[in-house]
Amino acid sequence: MSLLIHDLSQEDWEKVKDRYEGWDIVDANGDNHPCIGCFSCWAKTPGECVIKDGFNSIVARIHKADKVTVISRYTYGGFSGAVKNVFDRSLGYVLPQFEISGNETHHKRRYDEDKEFTFIFYGHGLSEEEKASAVRYVTAVCANVRSHVGSVEFLETEEKYPRHSAVNIGAEKTSATVFLNGSMRGTGGNSGKIAAKVAELLNTETETVELRKHLSDMDGLVEKLEDAGTMILCMPLYVDGVPSQMIRLMEAFERSYKGGVKKVYLISNMGLYESSQLVNIFEAVKQWCGRMGFEYCGGLGVSAGELQGVLMQALPFRTGPTRKIALGAEKLASAINSGEKTEDIFAEPHLFSRKLFMWIANYSWNVNARNNGISPKDLYRQL
Repeated sequence: MSLLIHDLSQEDWEKVKDRYEGWDIVDANGDNHPCIGCFSCWAKTPGECVIKDGFNSIVARIHKADKVTVISRYTYGGFSGAVKNVFDRSLGYVLPQFEISGNETHHKRRYDEDKEFTFIFYGHGLSEEEKASAVRYVTAVCANVRSHVGSVEFLETEEKYPRHSAVNIGAEKTSATVFLNGSMRGTGGNSGKIAAKVAELLNTETETVELRKHLSDMDGLVEKLEDAGTMILCMPLYVDGVPSQMIRLMEAFERSYKGGVKKVYLISNMGLYESSQLVNIFEAVKQWCGRMGFEYCGGLGVSAGELQGVLMQALPFRTGPTRKIALGAEKLASAINSGEKTEDIFAEPHLFSRKLFMWIANYSWNVNARNNGISPKDLYRQL
């Protein structure tokens, strides 16, 4: 049986549903909870999400499918927030342990299979650059879920939201600097820890807003953020891109924002070793700023985030493996203080080899399993 994941409206679904008769259908629309980054699908109930809302079994459905087709509205180089949530919640399709593939760290396969994914993006007036970014994105997604891209198609549709660039010119906001924490782990997550280090270096008062507290009212959060002249977006990398809850907020900005131009900076971290794998999240934020008429001013990307997050608390900042984060935080803070742009900064562990990083990470998952009352071999469970 083939699997279809889509975000089509009911009206549009009625037009095409006959083509998918007999398929397993995942309607991504609805009030499904975003991934909370708890890693239980790796360490407690391997291969299955602990949030029982219908998406908890998505890993098994992908595994059982002969092939997978994804239909998504194009947003900022990739999926809509609805479709991205399906992928975020399917993290357990791969194993927590790392291996090298294509000279990059990737998660090991849970299943001995190479699933084919077909992607169909729809949108209005997509440029060749936007199409190319979508192809790069889904290629990265398939590399990390240890599958391959069958084909990528683009369908022309009517504009869903108007572009804001002409509306906002000359209407710059200056009244507040806000750290918008898009991590579901709150200020205790690695995104929050890095943001706190940057905030300590700023010479102005800041406010931290946690997205996880506003999931039920994204439009209300957009209104709350209207007076922010500077926003520092803080988020982890989920499945090679922006987490679904942040995409939903970006979509809400397109839908309801009525304010002026903002300066936008980015802080992002991920668990993989090579900071180059953060490229798609930076591209997404840049495209979103372009649609909104905001000024993208640069960002700090941190790899091996779980390791570096621990070391940031254990060692004096600017020493040991976190030295590059500290230097990057100083450079980013300087740009924010002056209201200027900076080039994107990428910080891998300083003088800390990839081989050692992988050994520590893989060993830690065995310890994690035992602490959760399961044997390490149970991490490899197949559904």
